[in-house]
Parts: sequence; C-alpha cells; structure tokens
Amino acid sequence: MGELGPADTNGILSLPWICPERTSAGLGWDRIYLSKQRERPYRAEFGPASTHQLILHLAGPVTVRRGIGSAHERSRRIPAGGLFLQPSHQELSVELGGELDTVHVYVPDSAVQEAAGSDGPVRLADELGSVDPLLEQLVLALDRVVREWEPGARAYADQLGTLVAAQLARQHRAGRCVPAAARPVEALTDRQFAQVRELMDERLAEPLGLAELAAAAGLSVSRFTRRFKARTGLPPHRYLLRLRVEQAGLLLRTGTEPIADIAVRCGFSHQEHLTRVLRTHLGTTPAALRRDG
Repeated sequence: MGELGPADTNGILSLPWICPERTSAGLGWDRIYLSKQRERPYRAEFGPASTHQLILHLAGPVTVRRGIGSAHERSRRIPAGGLFLQPSHQELSVELGGELDTVHVYVPDSAVQEAAGSDGPVRLADELGSVDPLLEQLVLALDRVVREWEPGARAYADQLGTLVAAQLARQHRAGRCVPAAARPVEALTDRQFAQVRELMDERLAEPLGLAELAAAAGLSVSRFTRRFKARTGLPPHRYLLRLRVEQAGLLLRTGTEPIADIAVRCGFSHQEHLTRVLRTHLGTTPAALRRDG
C-alpha cells in the first residue's frame, strides 16, 4: 500500500476554508493519515471513503449534527476531547455549528480488520461525541509526532497507528455495548449553567467550593463536575480561574485601582498570587497589563 493522503479521505479536508496546519503527507505513512486544522461552521454531504474517519475535538463544546434529514438524524453538543467516528464505505451528511480545532485521523479498513484478527470481519459504529481516553491520547501522540517529525520516529508512528486500529476494532465496533467511559456525557442545561455562572460572578472574590456550585445546579458533586465539563470543556475550578483572570485583566487595563486590591477583588490571595497566575496563563504580569492597557 502506498502513502495515505487526502485522496483516501471523504473530502471534508478539501473544503475551501479548511487549511490544515500540519499533516502526515510526505512522511511515508501507509497505515494512517493525520491532519490538524481549524474548521469553520458548515453543512455538507460527503461520499464514502475507503478509510475510517476519526475526529478528535480539541476545543468545545460545539454542536454537531449528522444524518441530516434522515430517520437517524442526531445532534449533540460535543466538548473538548469528544470523538466523531465515521465508518468507511458510508456516505456522510454533517453540520458543524461553530468554529473548532480538530485532529482528523484516517485509518484504512484493512488495518482495522487486521487488528481484529480472528474476531473479524469488524464493522465500526458511527459515533457522535463519544469519549475514549486511550484513543484520545493516541491521536494526540500521533499529532505530536507530525509536529516534531524526525525520520527516526517512523517506527513509533507505525506502532501508534496499529494501536489506533486495534482500539477501534476492540471498543468501537457496531452493535457493541458501549462502555460507560465511551458514552457521551450529558451537559448542564442552559438554566443550570446560568445559575452556576451567576454564583461564580457573585462570589468571584470568595472561596467557592464544588459543593456550592453543584447545589446551584441541583446536582451531586460528581454529576455536576462531569456535566459542567461537558458544557464548557473545562473542569469547574479551571473555568472559575479563567473568569478571575479575565476580570483581573479587565480591571488592570481599564482602571487605576491598586494591583493588590484588584488581586483580592478577583479571588486571589495576594498580589504575588495574581502575578504567578498571570505569568502562567497569559505570559505577562499585572504591571505589564496595566502599562499595555
């Protein structure tokens, strides 16, 4: 088999506004093709391909519909880390509801059947928003190989491709009972999220625990944590920290209040704490933000 490339895909990457940042083209990979890109909202139909198409969402949540106009039409709000799987030799109609960073991986059906071994032939499921931590890490590892390519990494890339095919054959076959880890996680409703966000805004300067946030949504802590991440793509504590950083940045750029007072007002224990966080998340300092504002 020769090197896999765009001709072996179903055509999504040929949309005129999709410009891949990097691909495996030219690297000699014959068992897998990878492309990393930014996608804009679209609605389109695509013909069947000889490869299985696996899409990892790097951002989110974003709404995706598939099977548009058919009896099997589905819509789901997919968070970062969610997967979209389109089996080979099947037509696809899909609508992407927002801009999105993705990694596409295309795997020949022959590689999946080989990975299935004596269990074959295997038919893969069409999935929308499933979660598979192992598959996610394999895709990210392949993307790192492309980003930091050196000829000696070819054997490593081949091994990763084999593992992707094996995981697809074992965990994502049609008719298989989907394990709990692979099921899409229900997200917070608009009303629940609005209540939680209101509490975060009101208590930005105060310590705010998961139990209080979960209570605002009327959920247990564990259920709230899962549904919050499905809604925002971030764990609650990271989302709250982002709000605090954004508010501190706004006050630093537009006001004259002392930096130490802004730090406390935005939920940081002291000025040095705010400085460490801004350096980590924005690569700058409170004084620099004020000066540049």
